[in-house]
Amino acid sequence: MNMKVLLLLVGLVVGGLVGYLTRPEAAELRIGSLSVEVQSNQAASPRSGGSITTGQWQHIGAFAAGGAVIGLLAGFVADRRRV
Repeated sequence: MNMKVLLLLVGLVVGGLVGYLTRPEAAELRIGSLSVEVQSNQAASPRSGGSITTGQWQHIGAFAAGGAVIGLLAGFVADRRRV
């Protein structure tokens, strides 16, 4: 497997995991078509339960994308050093 692809996947997984572990604690209230989401600046505890809110998914996705970019850049550096 290509080093760039391997490090891209590793960065994606690690970034997603870090995003999941550091996601902000949130509460979502839906009444009919009205949806209100409140987030704190503290990381969510494992005991908070409930489903993951849209804001938390965005947080996880941003960390996963950042990890993927870092992994891809590391792959380019590692490929360049091999040549």
